Parts: sequence; C-alpha cells; structure tokens
Amino acid sequence: MNSVYRDIRQVLLHGGMEEGEAKAVALLLLEKVTGLPAAKALIADAQDLNCPKEDLLTLAARIAQGEPVQYVLGEADFCGLTLKVNPSVLIPRPETEELVRWIKNPLCPTGISPYMGRKPSGMQAKRILDIGTGSGCIAIALAKQIEGAEVEAWDVSETALQVAQENAERNGVKVNFRQVDVLGALEGEASFDIIVSNPPYICEEEAVEMEKNVLEHEPETALFVPNEDPLLFYRKIGALGQALLVEGGKLFFEINRRFGKEVVSLLQGMGYQEVELRKDSWGNDRMVKAIKKKNHR
Repeated sequence: MNSVYRDIRQVLLHGGMEEGEAKAVALLLLEKVTGLPAAKALIADAQDLNCPKEDLLTLAARIAQGEPVQYVLGEADFCGLTLKVNPSVLIPRPETEELVRWIKNPLCPTGISPYMGRKPSGMQAKRILDIGTGSGCIAIALAKQIEGAEVEAWDVSETALQVAQENAERNGVKVNFRQVDVLGALEGEASFDIIVSNPPYICEEEAVEMEKNVLEHEPETALFVPNEDPLLFYRKIGALGQALLVEGGKLFFEINRRFGKEVVSLLQGMGYQEVELRKDSWGNDRMVKAIKKKNHR
C-alpha cells in the first residue's frame, strides 16, 4: 500500500469521514484520477501514478470539505454508463436506476441484464419523452438499451442540456434535447409511448433534514417545490401525458416518498388507469406508473 493512498485517506478522516467510507473514497479517487486499476494504484510509487500527489491531495481536501465526490471527479456512474456531472445537474441516484429498470424490464427479453451496454435484439421500439432530464441519465440509459427507441428529453436549464448532450455523445446514443419549461403552456399531438420524469419533489421545509453537501452543491431548481404545492410537477406532467401519450401509453414518475398515495390519487383523478406505486430497495415509496386510458370504439 503506497503512501499516497494513506495520505488521501488521512485527509478524508480529518474531514470527519468514517473509516470505511474514507478507504473506499481514497481508492476511488486513486483509480479514477490515475486511470490505473485499483490493485496497481495501491502499490504504485508516487511517480508512477500519472498525477502529482499534491493534485490528489487537493481533490481529497475538496471532498473532505463536503463537495460531492462525483463533482470533484466530474463524472458519475449510472446504469453501467459513465456520465459527466457538474453543479448544473443533479448527481444520478441509485433509486433512479431502479426507475429505469422498471421502464425497461417489460420491454426486455427474459434474462437480459439491464446493464449490458448494448441494445439486445427483440426489444420493442418506443417513442420516449424524459421531462427534466438534467444530466440526461434516464434518456441516455433508455436510448442505449431499447433498440430503435426514439428518445426526446426536455429541461428548462440550458447548461444542463449542454451536459446532457455531451453525455449522449460520450455514450454513443442519439437523443433529441429541447429547452422546455414544463410549467409553461405547451401543446402537442399524442405521439409518445412512454413519458418519464424525475421532477423536483423535495418540499422547501425538508431542507433542514438534508445533507449539507447536497444543499450546498446541487442545483436548487432541480430539487425543491413549494411547501404549499408539493404535487406541482406531477399535476402538470400528468396533464401533459393526457395530451402527449398515445392511447395505452405509460407515464412513469420518481416521487417523494412522503406523497406516494397522493400522487396515485392525483393520477387516478385525472383518468389514468392501472396506477401502481412501487417501493425502492430501501423500502420507501419511490416510483409510480400509470397508463393512459384506451378509448374503446
């Protein structure tokens, strides 16, 4: 084990990080920055690390001071993909990977891994709209995995869309990105088979319960909704779904665990059918699926 790893770990420990996390983050930092496999990075001499020790310690200090590891590294892993991230976009979460799997699995042949990094044959082509795309993580993962999918993605932030476009190019997929304020007046024809959104859903009053590194570094506009209207985006996107989804089209949401039943009731009241609430791996209400009613002629 080299002295660089030990020094990085010590910086993180001095910043208040627990031992196990400090070890994992120190190893990740070495591996990502030097480009060496973990085993080699741990035993390499400082001069063989492809990066000055001082630079590594500077990055470690930023993490120790509360800056998210993903922003320090400039990238995050999501559904087997590597995505660029910076403070103009949210860091993709494991819960959102679960949402992608839920969308994808009914379209996937049995036994296909959700993270194969290729488009398996036999999957159905779909027109998909991702609202509030941020880094593009959902749109890109679905475009990567669903053969023939036509994916469109909206965000109100021009800087977020620039990151998303770069991520699509980096991962070799085509996504039609558009700068759209979903809360504005929109019109369109029913042409999408799937609409998915991980919109802002944290009430402003919940900020006191959140981790400091999230509050100080991640974009507020992608996190918060007014206390008095926590279902603001679900109501608006639900209405858009009635206009933009084909008959039998599916609407998928990531949600605030506090409002699972409320989102279900909202969508049922808007005429959606087979509204389903699903928990994440931690047992929290986290995802909702709804189907636009088919008109029987």
